[in-house]
Amino acid sequence: MARIAGVDIPRNKKVAYSLRYVYGIGYSQAVDICDKAGVKLDTRVQDLKEKEVMDIRKAITELEIKVEGELRSEVAMNVKRLKDIGTYRGLRHRRGLPVNGQRTKTNARTRKGKKKTVGMGKKTAE
Repeated sequence: MARIAGVDIPRNKKVAYSLRYVYGIGYSQAVDICDKAGVKLDTRVQDLKEKEVMDIRKAITELEIKVEGELRSEVAMNVKRLKDIGTYRGLRHRRGLPVNGQRTKTNARTRKGKKKTVGMGKKTAE
């Protein structure tokens, strides 16, 4: 199994799709990395030679792509900065609500969590 940026990428997939398992690399960047490293896109990871894996690692550093820990910490610092200066987006992050203007009367369950009933509940027919 090839290990790139601290992540074991899947062996049985093509290189461009396997690189997407690394946080911060999407398909278009994976294609750019493969071009820079001189690796064919239809090659499976299990068929890569050690030199090709080293070339892929080198291409990631040469293209100055932030991946994994460095990128995660940068995103966390950006969110923390928004919270500290008290922006609207920071307040939404702090309250665990959607940040980018989505509706919350219905939906938004991923951010808000399980529904909590407020009030007396349903009235019973007497």
